[in-house]
Amino acid sequence: MVETLITNGIRISVEHRYRLDLSCPHKGQFIFTYAVTIENQSDQTVRLMRRHWYIHDSSVPMREVTGDGVVGSQPILPPGKEYRYESWSHLMSDVGKMYGFYTFMGMRDGSPIQVRIPEFKLIVPCRLN
Repeated sequence: MVETLITNGIRISVEHRYRLDLSCPHKGQFIFTYAVTIENQSDQTVRLMRRHWYIHDSSVPMREVTGDGVVGSQPILPPGKEYRYESWSHLMSDVGKMYGFYTFMGMRDGSPIQVRIPEFKLIVPCRLN
């Protein structure tokens, strides 16, 4: 499943899936992978500076994850270009969700640009029946 959102001329698409092969449900370890595609549809070059994720797990309090860039990189995207990366998250239950925002810097004037990451559900497939 793919979730997509456009904010301030930046398109964020997230494809996600449950990884039974990496999970240990009997130990409360549920692993989900996701791939994020960032497409600059604005008229200026931007640089991804920071990430801020909200991770909801039905069995524990919400977690926040923040940091510089994504997967060790602060990519620069000219207009019309895209950047894709893959990552993962673990839950202690079989139901949760993630969403957040990226902070970009407009290369024209150094202004910050906040871009929303679409919410996506993290649900073990058997729970959907």
